[in-house]
Amino acid sequence: MKIGITGHQKLEDSTNWNWVKLEFNKILAQCPKPFTGVTSLAIGADQLFAEAVLEHGGSLAIIIPFNEYEFKFSEGYERQKYHCLLDKATTVNILPQMASDEESYFEAGKKVVGIVDFLVAVWDGKPSRGLGGTADVVKYAKQCQKKIVYLNPIVCTVDELADT
Repeated sequence: MKIGITGHQKLEDSTNWNWVKLEFNKILAQCPKPFTGVTSLAIGADQLFAEAVLEHGGSLAIIIPFNEYEFKFSEGYERQKYHCLLDKATTVNILPQMASDEESYFEAGKKVVGIVDFLVAVWDGKPSRGLGGTADVVKYAKQCQKKIVYLNPIVCTVDELADT
């Protein structure tokens, strides 16, 4: 089984990440083994999900939006954490650079959706701030009729979005 992630990089109330992690743990505890978490390793939801996948005995498949993606992470802790998780991956797929970073992010999101059995979306329900954001990936997953487990980190609710 392959489980994908899309989600916010930052939350206004950072304590809500604790709730997100608890929900990841509930979801992953119910997954039949072996399972693979599919992520682009962005800060926030993606990396928290990757850590939870490893804690639950899953493997990681990483979809890198473009070759120099690591330089989008701040030097120091952010980049070190990215590399640490990347080093634990079973597979890494680096996508060709698109015309813009945003197009590359969306392409990576679509690739994640395309190879997973279901998608976990950590999303406040609002439109994306730019192409390739969480809302765009959720919309694409709906178009592909993927099962989506929707975690709203603002109001701390869990829903399964209709796969229509």
